[in-house]
Amino acid sequence: MADKAPWDQRLARIIVRPLARTAITPNQITILTLILALAGAAMFAQGTPETVNWGAGFFILARFMDHFDGELARMTGKTSRLGYYLDYLSGGVSYAALFICIGIGLGNASFAGVSLGIWPAILGCLAGAGAFASMFINLKIDRQMELEEGEAIGYPGFAGFELEDGIYLLGPVTWVGLLTPFFLLAAPSAIIYTLWSLAISLRKG
Repeated sequence: MADKAPWDQRLARIIVRPLARTAITPNQITILTLILALAGAAMFAQGTPETVNWGAGFFILARFMDHFDGELARMTGKTSRLGYYLDYLSGGVSYAALFICIGIGLGNASFAGVSLGIWPAILGCLAGAGAFASMFINLKIDRQMELEEGEAIGYPGFAGFELEDGIYLLGPVTWVGLLTPFFLLAAPSAIIYTLWSLAISLRKG
């Protein structure tokens, strides 16, 4: 049967394979991933070209490494309820911090010749709250779908790519100076995704 896993997950599986012979645990990788993501988010909050460039690199590395813990857990038979919830917490906190910190960092930005003032911070806080709320909503959907421990709700995908893989665009758009329009599209999209997830949860009862 063909491997239907996304391309980044397949690559992570290859990279993480040597770790199966070490004392490194999946939960340790999850915590490291969260630390990297929060460090990247904090760099965005500083708002300088140099720090946002580094921040983008740190954050997309963290999101790629998000696949490591699950792959290692499956290889070593170390899947656990704690790891399942810790992985969800890491993702929710990481995205919430990213939106909030980018919003703060864009406090003096302008778009199409118009100063954005405090609006990026407000939009970032709303998107961050949505990202954090989505964590709980998706946990509920998992239970409603009666997924087995270690499984999680998937994202829409095509040709080996998932909707979530759009986060990898954060690096290129930041490095070429398009962070502001990217944020103005991504933050509302995060809010819409939260509402969509909530609608699915309510429909499932």
